[in-house]
Amino acid sequence: MTSKIVDLTATEGHITVRAPAAGHAPEHAAHPTYRDVFGIAEFRALWLAQLVSVVGDQLARVALTVLVYDRTRSALLAAVTFMLSVVPVFVGGVTLAGLADRFSRRGVMIACDAFRCALVVLMALPGVPLAVLVTLLAVVTLASAPFTAARAAIYPDVLAGEKYAAGTAITLTTNQFAQVAGFAAGGAAVGLLGVRSSLIVDAATYAASAVIVRCWVRARPHPPQAKPAARPAAAGPEAAGPEAGPEAAGPAAAGPAAGQEPASPAADGFIGATLMVLRSPATRLPMLFGWLAAFYNAAEGVAAPLGASFGGGALTVGAILAAQALGETVGMLAFGRLVRPATRLRLMGPLAVATCGVLILFAAGPALAAALAILFASGAFGAYQIAANAAFVSAVPGARRARAFGLAQGGMSLGQGTIMVLAGAAALHFAPATVVAVAGAAGALCAAGVAASWMRSRKAAAPGD
Repeated sequence: MTSKIVDLTATEGHITVRAPAAGHAPEHAAHPTYRDVFGIAEFRALWLAQLVSVVGDQLARVALTVLVYDRTRSALLAAVTFMLSVVPVFVGGVTLAGLADRFSRRGVMIACDAFRCALVVLMALPGVPLAVLVTLLAVVTLASAPFTAARAAIYPDVLAGEKYAAGTAITLTTNQFAQVAGFAAGGAAVGLLGVRSSLIVDAATYAASAVIVRCWVRARPHPPQAKPAARPAAAGPEAAGPEAGPEAAGPAAAGPAAGQEPASPAADGFIGATLMVLRSPATRLPMLFGWLAAFYNAAEGVAAPLGASFGGGALTVGAILAAQALGETVGMLAFGRLVRPATRLRLMGPLAVATCGVLILFAAGPALAAALAILFASGAFGAYQIAANAAFVSAVPGARRARAFGLAQGGMSLGQGTIMVLAGAAALHFAPATVVAVAGAAGALCAAGVAASWMRSRKAAAPGD
């Protein structure tokens, strides 16, 4: 009896299940290890470039926040400066990510690194007005969006099959580690070297990233842009024969998520990417699974008052921020290595509900140790993001991959920022633990809705399973 593997494509707007091609090994026969993934030179280069780049981003945020506070002694302006280093991720994601679909993705990464390096060097010059510094920081962050989209779009070309899921686990955990290390190194560097010397170090990280990509990532032509094909009105799916797939019937039959380009150049951007992703459950639902992170990361927005409610100081706040990140690291490494692909897809819904729902336990007013355990568990359940990421990239056509990733990343950043601001505002009137519990409950309800839609879509695609 032939085994089945899940093929997350957008055929007929559903997730399809197909039998493996002749000679295809069963999925459990080829379960790559992290060593296998690191054995690929291009992946090592992309991974190292990511590590260096994220640390540099965090270093710039810390340095500029400290500089603004030193000059103004305004906690509000310091907070606004930090937000200006995050908000442009959304703007860049929906406006600039498409560059990586129109030009060489390797070239886009190198250009973004060179551009950011030059801007940070300008920031390090003496006598630069504060307003200019903050504006340059926002532009540096804006330029990170096409870099991230290009890198994400290259990964599926470098990592085939199950190696992509293992690579996703590595990159997501690396991102968590690099952010924590970047904040820690940023504070130490600013204290030891001063703000301007720290900015020079930051510029050097971008230069290093550009060199790594230039030397060790293979040059590829920019993705081919399909042109809308004209076909007679009478032609349709039936004309291609009952066994033909949607591609055989032409772009219109394939649907946006199956890879056709929009009919007009005006739609070949944010609107086109949005329609492409939202029209098909195969792309829409994995993206919504990803956006649920806004709810279970709400504790980060109230980390300071939450730490104070336990009678702690900076060390307690650090532990609160680290607990969930540590849980995500452990959970993703285990989930990506030990759980089979088909099982990951089945567990996406339950884990998404659990990662938000476990935060409802904060309503009981737990002690610090219990609160850290809850946050760790929430982070560990968040390992489902590996499956969501793999499902999303499998369903998005290669020629529009960067725009789709830009939309997904931009929406996630916007959602996280919005929820954190709302949580911070709510913490002015309610206990921080209550705020976290409410965010968890809201997230669990949303997760349940997404999970139910995911199950219906899979059953509709494979009614005999």
